[in-house]
Amino acid sequence: MPKRKRQPSDSSSSSRDSESGEADDSDDSHASSRVTRNGTHRARSEKRTTHTKRPRKQRKTASSDESDSDQGSSRTAKEKGKKDTPLQIGVSNTRSTPVCLEPECPIPGCNSTGHLTGKYDKHYTISGCPLYHNAMAAECKARREEYFSEHRSRELTTTDSRIGLRKQSPTREQKVKRNEVLDARRKLGIPEAVKMEHSQHQQQYEKSREPLLKGLTSKYDLRLFQQAQMKACDELEYEITQHYQLSNKQEYRIKKIEIGRYELETWYSSPYPEEYARLPKLYLCEFCLKFMKSATILRRHSAKCVWRHPPGDEIYRKANISVFEVDGKKNKIYCQNLCLLAKLFLDHKTLYYDVEPFLFYVMTEADTQGCHVVGYFSKEKNSFLNYNVSCILTMPQCMRQGYGKMLIDFSYLLSKVEEKIGSPERPLSDLGLISYRSYWKDVLLNYLTTYNGNEISIKDLSQETAVNANDIVSTLQALGMLKYWKGKHLVLKRQDLLEEYLEKKARKFPEKDSRKLDPSCLKWTPIQNITTTS
Repeated sequence: MPKRKRQPSDSSSSSRDSESGEADDSDDSHASSRVTRNGTHRARSEKRTTHTKRPRKQRKTASSDESDSDQGSSRTAKEKGKKDTPLQIGVSNTRSTPVCLEPECPIPGCNSTGHLTGKYDKHYTISGCPLYHNAMAAECKARREEYFSEHRSRELTTTDSRIGLRKQSPTREQKVKRNEVLDARRKLGIPEAVKMEHSQHQQQYEKSREPLLKGLTSKYDLRLFQQAQMKACDELEYEITQHYQLSNKQEYRIKKIEIGRYELETWYSSPYPEEYARLPKLYLCEFCLKFMKSATILRRHSAKCVWRHPPGDEIYRKANISVFEVDGKKNKIYCQNLCLLAKLFLDHKTLYYDVEPFLFYVMTEADTQGCHVVGYFSKEKNSFLNYNVSCILTMPQCMRQGYGKMLIDFSYLLSKVEEKIGSPERPLSDLGLISYRSYWKDVLLNYLTTYNGNEISIKDLSQETAVNANDIVSTLQALGMLKYWKGKHLVLKRQDLLEEYLEKKARKFPEKDSRKLDPSCLKWTPIQNITTTS
């Protein structure tokens, strides 16, 4: 067979090919074609899978000229420069890193630098914003240094010269300082220019800035107010940082609530919305029970709130004690807020938002401001097991004053009007069980002191007091007044217990004794009677 002609440019390859035979040449050509096909397929698959892996460099043949080698080297250098940059860009663009934004001060125009206390370089709340308090960060630091220098000098003077004195009389310098402060207070007057400046400041910034304080009082009083403001802000910042460092879910909850003129420490967690449940302190309106984040919002709400008593019908009133019947279907938001408030002090409460099948009886104490919530209990509208109480709570500031037994007595008074025998829904909380046992004991002993017969039936006793027979039996067993003799259950009328009860009743305070229900003051019609008549 004739040999295949070679290209004249491949001089080195023609000399190498002349030594080999035709078969070797054909085999090499087929092998090289297979290698190149595999290489191209492999390169394509590598390009599909990853962007960062560089393509494999091809070997140069020795048959190329110097011009070809120079052009190839320049071409490869350009390809390296072109391929290196998009590879780096491709790596950074394929994965998107999450951006963590730092919290910012809510005051418009503030860059969150400085702190009112002068202790920190950043702030994220209105209470620590120097711009809101019409000050600068350097001015706040100067106030802090001045306060601590005065405090140190005062401590040194008191420890050196006034040791062992029980009643400290003012020194001569203190008397002079006091007279200067009194003179400055007497001569104080607000000029018209200051009034105009204050009004312009209020019109310009409205509620986003604190009102101007310059010119309203003496410099000494203004400095005292600013120092007190600084200390209050420092304590608030410490409480917030300590609260957010907690990891336990039971501890990471609302610690305090402010309702009316009381600040109460909570006992348990409550499922408030997430933005409210993470706060260390919650502010509640004592009339509509709306919850807020800050005292400023509560103050603005109190100026607009028109409620002065719970919604619903007033079914009982004696002196300053009233009871309102609130329907969970008609006043859903109020009842939900009441349940969320109750969960802060009850461990076994599980109902918060499904309030439509329940009636809420809210007991209040009235004064010139309005009707303040003392406690409440809820009951089902249609209870198949004749439960007269589903949940009961006395507010912590009103405990140990007789309101708990008054609420329990009122629930049994409603059962008597309905001509039913009632019992509280189980399980009872610890405080609820103690209160109910004490109430059942007083009811039974009071009934036995006025009972003159020789025989008594538990069924008749249950009909008279509207207390369930099981509750009566458990109370008599706890008192040791129920015995089993000759196949019969006997109720022992223990005279020592009756005399002790009468003595305790005589020693009661007139305030607690006056907190007794008067059935004639109840103006109420059961729901079943309303539905049948309609």
